[in-house]
Amino acid sequence: MAIPLPRSFDKSDDRTRDKDAELTPQEIVAELDKYIIGQNAAKKAVAIALRNRYRRRRVPSDLADEIAPKNILMIGPTGVGKTEISRRLAKLTSSPFLKIEASKFTEVGYVGRDVESIIRDLVRMSIDMVRQEKIEEVRDKAEFNVEERILDLLLPPLRRRETATTDEDVQKFEDTREKLRQQLRGGLLEGRMVEIEVRDRSTPPFEILSNSGMEDIGIQIQELMPGLMGGKTKKRKITIREAREHLVAEEQQRLIDMDQVARLAIERVEHSGIVFLDELDKIAGRETGHGPEVSREGVQRDLLPIVEGTTVNTRYGLVKTDHVLFIGAGAFNVAKPSDLIPELQGRFPIRVELSSLNKGDFVRILTEPANALLKQYTALLATEDVRVEFAPDAIDEIAQVTEDVNRDMEDIGARRLHTILEKVMEEISFKSPNIKPRQFVIDRKYVQAQLKDILKDQDLRRFIL
Repeated sequence: MAIPLPRSFDKSDDRTRDKDAELTPQEIVAELDKYIIGQNAAKKAVAIALRNRYRRRRVPSDLADEIAPKNILMIGPTGVGKTEISRRLAKLTSSPFLKIEASKFTEVGYVGRDVESIIRDLVRMSIDMVRQEKIEEVRDKAEFNVEERILDLLLPPLRRRETATTDEDVQKFEDTREKLRQQLRGGLLEGRMVEIEVRDRSTPPFEILSNSGMEDIGIQIQELMPGLMGGKTKKRKITIREAREHLVAEEQQRLIDMDQVARLAIERVEHSGIVFLDELDKIAGRETGHGPEVSREGVQRDLLPIVEGTTVNTRYGLVKTDHVLFIGAGAFNVAKPSDLIPELQGRFPIRVELSSLNKGDFVRILTEPANALLKQYTALLATEDVRVEFAPDAIDEIAQVTEDVNRDMEDIGARRLHTILEKVMEEISFKSPNIKPRQFVIDRKYVQAQLKDILKDQDLRRFIL
């Protein structure tokens, strides 16, 4: 289920076009509930932020330009659902969406990526989204054109310049071509060899890496000088099945107006773009004059204009970030949100605290979501005709062990479930191809038997679980 995007604020039917097509905040939360347990405050904040994008589209354009997105800061320990919310948002919304770790960036002047590459990456993703939509629009026409090109390869067209060509010859040619068309559509000619021109990819493209915003200069040079950068074509003999793939991609690219794609993609980024900045706490810190804090505060200062609204130069054109929604997230177990520079703190007005998970949450995580871990293990083993059933007391024991280990050692939230379940299922997974019997009921005793040695030894538990 996707949230429709604005095509243009100038279209007069925007107010009525998608009136009933938008997800309400309650529906957005319901979609997130299918995969994420608890954290209702974070879900609600994200749902409201997404709905506000739709509301802004319905406001008169002169006022809409003044309505800035309310950026969100998620605060909570690792493994409680911050990243999962971002992953599900990416699938839930058809807006250009980018998840990136703030710790990847360095201050301008240091070796590493600069923060403007966030917007360039977002634009590239938007370009891919719009291009894919346009490809779907021209798919039927492209496939028809490719069918005609393949028929021309199998049966070259008649040349009417020859005086010997009669109406009877033309009719015979058309009949033969139609027979070949039916055979082609029936898949009877897939293995026949044909000769086509394909793009020579033997010369790998190069990239120039720098911290001055020129990561994609290599791509630009490749477009300007295709002959130099492997853009030449050469003839190859391949099967019709392979030729169809090459020709369809080539025909789709020919039918798409890339100028229009770039314009729509930039418009989507400017009005519907979402950036999820993970690990924001890793760049929190005030400048002390030496050490890594210098670069951390520098990254914050560089992020500030992007978050508050600036114009970024990309290879597709200028992009304004005034209405891009930023969702920050971090554990903040060492640093605190107040350690961010005041200007950046003010750009994340909505703060949501995600709570640690307890035994009840772990039981629900194991059983309720559409992608629950127990469902995944059951499905994997079912591929080898091994039927596994988890008894309620086994689920309770796994959840209790997870809570105990998180409490006694580092709290890594639901990620601990993966480690513990892997140890519980290790023997069955290892022997499953030849194991007998083929059906198992995993109960509390089995879970305790698999984990008893590790749980008794504190040092071993520290390294294994």
